[in-house]
Amino acid sequence: MTPFRIGHGFDVHALVPGRKCIIGGVDIPFHLGLDGHSDADVLLHAICDALLGAAALGDIGKHFPPSDMRYHGIDSRELLRHVVTFIHAQQYLIANIDATVMCEAPRLGPFTPTMCEQIASDCNISVQQVNIKATTTEKLGFTGRGEGIAAETVCLIYRNA
Repeated sequence: MTPFRIGHGFDVHALVPGRKCIIGGVDIPFHLGLDGHSDADVLLHAICDALLGAAALGDIGKHFPPSDMRYHGIDSRELLRHVVTFIHAQQYLIANIDATVMCEAPRLGPFTPTMCEQIASDCNISVQQVNIKATTTEKLGFTGRGEGIAAETVCLIYRNA
């Protein structure tokens, strides 16, 4: 079995009134929030998918289906901690996580250090193993029009031998 595995994750959620804007486990002050079955944390969902994909364990929808009311409104940090438990059970550890969040607003730069700290804590890794970038799409597409937020993530895991 290959000792190193790469995973890729992508997620998108619509921005809507009346919801919190939680990204990377951080409650971002903004007049719109992310719509979804859970807290709709687009970044943590992409990270979960990257980790699950790297370990060949399916995707977030397989493990936490939106049809299951146990996950309605759930804090996505809890989902991430479960995913880390799943990959540890397969004898994998996380080497690094690199992610990009795409949105015109809110501005995320001031919050990325806290996001990295939260993610590192939930994944049982050092903050130096987590990198979060925020970018705009130059007003193009649904993110550029402020209709939603997208996140893309890659990770490297390795066999704990």
